[in-house]
Amino acid sequence: MPEYAAPLQELIDAFGRLPGVGPKSAQRIAFHLLAAGPVESQRLSDAIRHAAERMSFCQRCFNLAEGAECPICADATRDVTLLCVVEEPRDVVAIERTREFKGRYHVLGGAIDHLKGIGPEQLRIAELVRRIGDEGVREVILATNPNIEGEMTALYLSKMLEVPGLEDLTVTKLSSGLPVGGDLEYADEMTLGRALEGRRTVERTG
Repeated sequence: MPEYAAPLQELIDAFGRLPGVGPKSAQRIAFHLLAAGPVESQRLSDAIRHAAERMSFCQRCFNLAEGAECPICADATRDVTLLCVVEEPRDVVAIERTREFKGRYHVLGGAIDHLKGIGPEQLRIAELVRRIGDEGVREVILATNPNIEGEMTALYLSKMLEVPGLEDLTVTKLSSGLPVGGDLEYADEMTLGRALEGRRTVERTG
């Protein structure tokens, strides 16, 4: 990689640390911003700062929210007995695009990935179990990503929910049809909607 002036190299390095942005893309973004001028750079800077200052995690479901609760948790028309468990806030957006789900969500904050040092204790699993009891949840839909980490997380959750007091809880998973190894955010609305509608019950030993 060629040597650039220090301020430019710092900008390229900053973009290069973003997920999915390689060295060449980082260079293109940096040069674009500099060519666009200070007005465009200031607009981007302001947008990042405002989002960081105004957005936080919903106190109930841990989706991104502007305030104490996200709009979904604050919506009294949603079915509080139906809880869809996803890995990240972007998965909430993907499922909402299908217009098939009328319940609430619980965002784990990732998936079990021992290679990255992420175990169950790093996820919001204790909060999930507490919500199920406190909110009278009757069905939990495990909507983790259809990859190794997502499947491992779903299996762990299904075992965790085999506890006294939750015998009447129905645990389901999205049906097959989603591309294996992918992420929910990249699935088209029709495929994801059908996977949600055709969800299957997880066999429980309890």
